[in-house]
Amino acid sequence: MSDRFQLAGHEFTSRLIVGTGKYKDAAQTKEAIERSGAEIVTVAVRRVSLTGSDSILSAIPKHVKLLPNTAGCYTADEAVRTSRLAREAGMTDFVKLEVIGDQKTLFPDVAETLKAAAILVKEGFTVLPYITDDPVASLRLQDMGCAAVMPLAAPIGSGLGIRNPYNLRIILEQAKVPVIVDAGVGTASDAAIAMELGVTAVLMNTGIAGARDPLLMAEAMRDAVIAGRKAYLAGRIPRKLYATASSPLEGMIE
Repeated sequence: MSDRFQLAGHEFTSRLIVGTGKYKDAAQTKEAIERSGAEIVTVAVRRVSLTGSDSILSAIPKHVKLLPNTAGCYTADEAVRTSRLAREAGMTDFVKLEVIGDQKTLFPDVAETLKAAAILVKEGFTVLPYITDDPVASLRLQDMGCAAVMPLAAPIGSGLGIRNPYNLRIILEQAKVPVIVDAGVGTASDAAIAMELGVTAVLMNTGIAGARDPLLMAEAMRDAVIAGRKAYLAGRIPRKLYATASSPLEGMIE
C-alpha cells in the first residue's frame, strides 16, 4: 500500500512501531524488528546500554528511525534530564515521553507529563507523549506543540487490548496530529481493532517480545496493522440488530 503518514516532517509507510525490550538477545531483537516491517523503533534510554558491542543500538537496522523513550521516569524533571541525555548522546531530537504515576499500574502521571512536554517542546524536541485515553489531556498536549499523542489501549504489558474505544474516538475526532495507540496490545486482533478505529499507528513491545514465538508474532502484528488500516479505509458495514439478506429478493422464483 502507498498509504504513508507524516510525523514531524518525516514520512513512514509502516504503521507498526515496536520496542526493543524483553527479547532474549540482540539477534532476536534485530530479526523481530525486520519481520515486523517497523520503520520506527523505541529504546529505553535509562534501561539499556547505548555504547559498546552489547549496545541495543547495534540490533536496530540502519534505515529505522530511532525513538528514545523516557521509560522508568516518575517525575517531569527525570524525563527532561533523560531526554537531554539522549540528545547529547547523538541519538535524535525525537522522544517518546513517559512519566509514570505509580509502579503497580504504570499509568502515566498526566500532570507531570504535561509539565515535561511543555519544557521539551520549548527546547526543540519532537515530543510524542504516552498518555491515558483522556481526550482533554490529549488536546492539551496537541495544543502545546507535541508531534503526536499516544493514548494507551490498556496498562503496559497487560495484553488486554482496546479497553475504551469511545474515548479513542473522541481523541481522533479532535486530533490535528497523529494518534498512536501505545501499550496494552496483546495479539493481532487487538492491533487490527485499533487500526480499524482510524488511529495513525500502533506501538507495542510486550505483545511481540512476550509471545511464545516472538518472530512469528512480529509478522502477525505487521499483517494485522495492514489489514486493520485497509478495513478502516474500506469502511465497515453498519451494525444491525436483525439480519439482512445477502441475495436480492427481486426476481425470486415462486
